[in-house]
Amino acid sequence: MGLANSAGLSPQVAYPARILASALVLAVCSRRLIAWRPSRPWTSVLIGGAVFAVWIAPDVVFPAYRQFWLFSNPVTGMAQSSLPVGARTGALFILFRLAGSSLVVPILEELFWRAWLMRWLIAPDFATVRLGTYAARAFWITAVLFAAEHGPYWDVGLAAGVAYNWWMIRHRSLADCILAHAVTNLCLGSWVLAAGAWQYWL
Repeated sequence: MGLANSAGLSPQVAYPARILASALVLAVCSRRLIAWRPSRPWTSVLIGGAVFAVWIAPDVVFPAYRQFWLFSNPVTGMAQSSLPVGARTGALFILFRLAGSSLVVPILEELFWRAWLMRWLIAPDFATVRLGTYAARAFWITAVLFAAEHGPYWDVGLAAGVAYNWWMIRHRSLADCILAHAVTNLCLGSWVLAAGAWQYWL
């Protein structure tokens, strides 16, 4: 996700503020929405790790891969970080960025994509649709929109969307999808810091 900020605040201030606000809303509103105990935690961890490997593999194997026009154009944007250089050296900001992407974002996104949208596409009264109910149209629209959200990484975003959708359908567990997504994002954030691959933090 980018760090667009209409209030004109610097990323060092805006991002932590957004993460704290989101975490507060989740703490207040999600207690009765999410069963927090994963049914298959170790498999969810493995799936999250596999999605991370798929995410970085094209760029590791083919360093110029993201420069191809399919991934670098006016529609998808380019694989480059929106973070100013100063933000990359602030320990507190990096801690918020890593915690936000691995703890808060997976909950928000899984609530939206797998818990709401995939069910709403089956029936507007989505609460009547059981979590993990399969319908081809809902499955693929959700996967494609999830891919589109990730801009120049739409190809691996599509693979991730398919994997998370499948995992939801397989075991009907939002907690397992959140865990898999969190592992992916934690591994990706760790890779960003270890390899200096800031382009993954758009």
